[in-house]
Amino acid sequence: MEDLIQLRAFLEKNLLTLCPPLQVRKNEARLFEVAGTKETMQGKQLVSGLYFASIIPKPKDVRFYFFPIYTNPEEFEWISPAMKKCLKGKSCFHFKKLDYELQNEFFKMISHGVMLYGEKGLI
Repeated sequence: MEDLIQLRAFLEKNLLTLCPPLQVRKNEARLFEVAGTKETMQGKQLVSGLYFASIIPKPKDVRFYFFPIYTNPEEFEWISPAMKKCLKGKSCFHFKKLDYELQNEFFKMISHGVMLYGEKGLI
């Protein structure tokens, strides 16, 4: 999958399969965001759900910001070298294409994030 519109749709569709227990917080042309469902403190602010992930399309790629890998990096040491190559910084993936293996790994990764949020009582 190399078409950026299809790529974004794939990422959104996979996140939507996890709603609930996650909730869609923003669904706009330039931002798709999901969060947990339990009120919690995010910094000094009380929010209706802790940020989980967002998708931001760019002209040359689709960015996927994934908070569980930022807060629990040790829980994602198993991700493949191909997936790690897409990771820029601590929590932002830049996807230009996704082959079949990366598509499966993406769903496994976000499902693992949901499991972590469940264990912490965030959903």
